[in-house]
Amino acid sequence: MSLALLLTSAMLRNHRLVVKSTAQQLYQVQLRQAGFAAERWALQRLRSADLQASPDVNLAQDWAKAQPSLEFDGGTLHIRIEDLAARFNLTSLISTNKVDDLMLSRWMRLLAQLNIHNQHLENLAQAGLAGLTDLSQLRALAGVEADELRHLQPMIALLPKNASLNINTASMQQLMTLADINDATARTLVQQRPVDGYRSVQAFVEDPLLAGLELGSHGLGLGSRWFLITVDVAFGSARLRLVSEVELDAKTRQASVLQRRFLNPLTSESS
Repeated sequence: MSLALLLTSAMLRNHRLVVKSTAQQLYQVQLRQAGFAAERWALQRLRSADLQASPDVNLAQDWAKAQPSLEFDGGTLHIRIEDLAARFNLTSLISTNKVDDLMLSRWMRLLAQLNIHNQHLENLAQAGLAGLTDLSQLRALAGVEADELRHLQPMIALLPKNASLNINTASMQQLMTLADINDATARTLVQQRPVDGYRSVQAFVEDPLLAGLELGSHGLGLGSRWFLITVDVAFGSARLRLVSEVELDAKTRQASVLQRRFLNPLTSESS
């Protein structure tokens, strides 16, 4: 009888483990399905008429206003769409043998803002990173700490060399990298930015708030073809983050996914 009880107990324990494992697998399937559905919804926003009709990208367009949090069958999901051209384009700094002094000065200001004092990052233009394909590869540089990269990643992107910073979507932190612009001026620039964006780069650089800074138009633009879709899904105790990089075709303006990653919600964009 004792042996039978031991065997029965072991069978029940194994059964509970199997049931728990099966439930977790079902949660993961549901999480992925919800993530893909949310990605498709976001892609539809990026295929909206206003983006199709104009090369300009601004925060008054449908894609920027659609950042919903939804509930479904006991689960929740949050969708965020971001213009990657609103970040510092790292490719402009590392893709040529000749250092662009203006882009280097903007890079140094960005590092100073983030309180990152790392000579390996400061000398990134000389690091021979022309073949860089993912921001996580910066972690392989000697002396680059994980915390530094975690703070830096949301501020930078790897876009084609000719991609410009979109002044219609750029944050105050990015505007502060353009010249010696203090946070109060940068905040006012963002608050007073035309709802549907600037009509020209020249209109931006001639803003009275920037008088005396001799700010040029190099590296600045009004549009974008690159976006980041981030979907956070929760179902029961399970969590999932889907990060998808999207590009609009230069001619047709149709949106297509370049790559997608499933991450732990607590990790950075490149894990």
